[in-house]
Amino acid sequence: MDLEIDIEEAWPAGDWENLAARVATAAQEVAPELANPRLVTSLLFTGDDEVHALNREWRQRDKPTNVLSFPMLERTDLVHLDPEEGPPVMLGDIALAFETCAREAEAKAVPLENHAAHLILHGLLHLAGHDHEISDEDADKMEALEIKALALLGIDDPYSEITS
Repeated sequence: MDLEIDIEEAWPAGDWENLAARVATAAQEVAPELANPRLVTSLLFTGDDEVHALNREWRQRDKPTNVLSFPMLERTDLVHLDPEEGPPVMLGDIALAFETCAREAEAKAVPLENHAAHLILHGLLHLAGHDHEISDEDADKMEALEIKALALLGIDDPYSEITS
């Protein structure tokens, strides 16, 4: 998967492109449909204001959020996409909001890079057709994929201290 990454000034200096590439590799390990070399994904590291505007426009939710995903392929089309024949195919777009991500990382007492990795992964899994909002079973499956991929990156289970 080819990542097209745009990092705006809202994000502090860091190796965000390398982090995103490492996360994409881990995502491909747990969700092999993402390993198709024809796939292209746009990843925007931006601020709360832009994510708020996107959330209001596309999801009718008038507030910022940590990550937004905009899939451009149906899951069935993704899993049946020929990896060798045809032009590049846009999987979708992901946008991360710095201020919200930073607040959440601080509240969870985890490094910003680890939380950003989790959110990039979460976005990629949404682009692959996984959705935690459909049912508890789907949420459990998506969470398990996240935990497995984050472990490949040496990042602890972000759900281990969450209680229902």
